[in-house]
Amino acid sequence: MLIRRKRRWEIAESAATDERSFLSRRDFLGGLALGVGALAVAGCDSKSPFRGSDHEILATIPPRRPPFPFARNARFGLDRKLTDELVAARYNNFYEFSTEKDRIWQLTDRFATHPWQIEVAGLCAKPATFTVDDLLTKFPNEERLYRHRCVEAWAMAVPWSGVPLSRFLERVEPSFDAMYVRFISFNRPKEAPGIDSQPWYPWPYFEALRIDEAMNELAMLVTGVYGHALPKQHGAPVRLVVPWKYGYKSAKSIVRIELVSEQPRTFWSDLEPSEYDFLANVNPAVPHPRWSQASERLIGTLETRKTIEYNGYGAEVRALYE
Repeated sequence: MLIRRKRRWEIAESAATDERSFLSRRDFLGGLALGVGALAVAGCDSKSPFRGSDHEILATIPPRRPPFPFARNARFGLDRKLTDELVAARYNNFYEFSTEKDRIWQLTDRFATHPWQIEVAGLCAKPATFTVDDLLTKFPNEERLYRHRCVEAWAMAVPWSGVPLSRFLERVEPSFDAMYVRFISFNRPKEAPGIDSQPWYPWPYFEALRIDEAMNELAMLVTGVYGHALPKQHGAPVRLVVPWKYGYKSAKSIVRIELVSEQPRTFWSDLEPSEYDFLANVNPAVPHPRWSQASERLIGTLETRKTIEYNGYGAEVRALYE
């Protein structure tokens, strides 16, 4: 009988218990002066006054409707409890709306996420445009429990659901010359107030992966969380999730994907290359210029843990970088 060796980041699925803790998280206030990033990090504790009652936050969370929830893939376990859904929904990085993370959920009411299309173009045999309904019904969707690590040194554990990125890209048949995959987010100033109020940022948001990273089994195009469709503050209706990298690599509200031959520019690496590199792999041995990455704080519980290289997914991705 074949016995699968347990990964060091896994525990039994039954131990991945769910939700309900109080919010706290490192606050990251971003601003740029004369086109150069000047970022400030402010700590916050469980007594900090964050906007919104639980009832108000719940109103931003979509109800469970078919085809959600998708079956959970038990191969992807956790070494910690899931982050409370209200914690994850209350506080978000989404600069298109604001740099005040506890305000994002309040500022998305004008953001239209339906209808929505994702155009795939560039070096591929079958360029195409997909709707979110296509993603939900024409591809193999599943739920996975993933760790999420921000470059700001906070972390959470999330039950994402969506499509393995490799299965999505296979549909358009990347060419031999396609070495990178570029992701471009929406750009609608009338619906996202942070775009016009922060003209120093090079909107729309843009990110990229190497093709071998994009084809790794861990990379996902995500359409759901906690058993329902993504709330707007999480990057609805479709976002990227790359769990071994810092969170800024996971572009939100994607409208276009391009397959290209040369390494493309990326949003934060353009702004501050000394602080936000292209690879952005989680590495406790490489500090950010203004803070250590050796440990992380779990939002909601304030538990501090040692950071694990590749966010604990080394068995799956280490060979990509050797």
